[in-house]
Amino acid sequence: MRVLPLLCAFLLILHGAAGFSISRGTPEDCQSRGGFCSSGSCPLGITRIGLCSLKEFCCRIRWYP
Repeated sequence: MRVLPLLCAFLLILHGAAGFSISRGTPEDCQSRGGFCSSGSCPLGITRIGLCSLKEFCCRIRWYP
């Protein structure tokens, strides 16, 4: 019975970590999501939404409704 709380805590940690992954794709995938590829890092005020390649990030302007 002591294992059940530990198992539940472990599953909650895994479930929370899944939401922080950055999607990988091609420059075409990035453009279809409304973004652009930027080498190094995204400029200020622009958020990272994925990867174009190993050295390029897919960036998109933040939308605030």
